[in-house]
Amino acid sequence: MTVSNVRIVSLIPGGTEILAALGLVNAIVGRSHECDYPPEILDRPVCTQARLDSNASSSQINDEVNDFLQSALSIYEIKTDVLEQLQPTHILTQDQCDVCAVSLDEVEKAVATLIDSKPQIISLQPNILQDIWADIERVGNAFEVDSVKALENLEARVKICQQRIQGLSLNEQPTVACIEWTDPLMVAANWIPELVNLAGGQSLFCCTGQPSPILPWETLLTTDPDVIVFMPCGFDLNRTRQEAKLLTQRPEWEKLHATQAGRVYITDGNSYFNRPGPRLVDSLEILAEILHPEIFQYGYKGTAWELL
Repeated sequence: MTVSNVRIVSLIPGGTEILAALGLVNAIVGRSHECDYPPEILDRPVCTQARLDSNASSSQINDEVNDFLQSALSIYEIKTDVLEQLQPTHILTQDQCDVCAVSLDEVEKAVATLIDSKPQIISLQPNILQDIWADIERVGNAFEVDSVKALENLEARVKICQQRIQGLSLNEQPTVACIEWTDPLMVAANWIPELVNLAGGQSLFCCTGQPSPILPWETLLTTDPDVIVFMPCGFDLNRTRQEAKLLTQRPEWEKLHATQAGRVYITDGNSYFNRPGPRLVDSLEILAEILHPEIFQYGYKGTAWELL
């Protein structure tokens, strides 16, 4: 099958960005409601919708998510009528997180209802940076597109960060808490601890490759990190600023070392940190810029992150 005959529906934003990095934007015929980058894919038909209200409060969203998962219901619906019209040859999805995007199980059920086309499902399952490189290679192989250049470019940017922080002593590497959700309080795991360490910080509370854990408020207070970075899943800079208030309004907040040192930051987690695709390298550079402004100045400040 040549690339010109390929019709891809991508149901995961990170997957869409992988396709774009491999030069396959024109092969994308449909996308999820969350796929919004690169901008040229915004005119493609939307094949999914969320069953929950993303404008609700953090605690309400969390409760709704748990209700759906306990009822064995998906948080997302696939528009099978749109899929039927699009006649995809391939569907790109994920098997990493039922909260982040349509689950593999839902995609398989939807594909089973398609009469005219039996698309091949490519499911990504990234937990660490190496998995994302492997996903890029796998997607490239699936469409017979060379992924070497794209991977070399991404890996070179990671190496630049590593080289620049090589001389830092442990005392010069701040302890960092990355907040993925505010109510309940959760810290970002999977690839995030790895990014923090690569950017010259010491990641707290969780291990690379593991799911994001709930963090007791008291633990945050007693550990007292040097730096706090807000990166709530699915939220842009403005929504993240609102979410941060849930914590910053607590009386104990002012006593935290990060607050007193002016080292609390908000980021656009939706565009960067929550998306396992090529822009995780941008996320690394954002963290490097936040943690070590004396070494790194990439120019992300103001669009991808701000001081709170």
